[in-house]
Amino acid sequence: MSTSSRNLPDMPEEARHTLQPYLGQLRKQIGEHLEAVILYGSLVRGEYVQGRSNINLLLLIRQFSLDIGQRCGSLHRRWGKEGVVAPLMMKPEELVNSSLLFPLEFLEIKDSHVLLEGRDPFPELHLTNKNLIVPCQQELNGNLIRLRQRFVEGEGKAEAIFALLPLSLNALMPCLRGLFRLLDQSPSGTSAAILERLPKTLQVEPGVFQEVLELKRGLSSPGKKEFPRLYERYVQGLEGLIRRVNELIAEGRL
Repeated sequence: MSTSSRNLPDMPEEARHTLQPYLGQLRKQIGEHLEAVILYGSLVRGEYVQGRSNINLLLLIRQFSLDIGQRCGSLHRRWGKEGVVAPLMMKPEELVNSSLLFPLEFLEIKDSHVLLEGRDPFPELHLTNKNLIVPCQQELNGNLIRLRQRFVEGEGKAEAIFALLPLSLNALMPCLRGLFRLLDQSPSGTSAAILERLPKTLQVEPGVFQEVLELKRGLSSPGKKEFPRLYERYVQGLEGLIRRVNELIAEGRL
């Protein structure tokens, strides 16, 4: 397997200068075990922000062993500080099972990914919108519970809120796209585009979610004293979204 600069998708030069040598080292470490290397996430969606976004990879491997894990661990020690997240690693048959258990996440990857090396398994992976409502409900309610738990863990400090709100939004976006699918609306587009469509698609105001997106992208930051109020408004927004989803279920639209 080999990846030249021509194989990489359009992306910021900083990300390219990170990804290309990482792939070269990955190939040297476990190349003989690789079935495919797949890029997904913000780089594919055109939302990558240097110093704030991660580089997400899915590795399909023929087998997993302690040695392979240790080799990838040494790579992560070097490249994790450059924003390369420890990759998802699975065998081809595990991909099929995982996609059935985690449909929101794997529909996201199927819709927005780039094959960097090997053979793309997603055209043969049959994923549907059927039974998405339960994962959506689980994610929405789990997100709310985690928000409260992590607020307590961080003692309500601004630094903790600064960290947990973008994480919550990251987890929320696949759920929103799943809801769009269930309502026969296109799930494609950037996070900003999805949030802009919330009033029309779900009759939910996107304001506080858009604020957190700008915070995540480094485009704005409330003062230290404003973080608790932003957290409170975000929780209220999430609670409102959960109520709206419950209404749509009761109406038989979901």
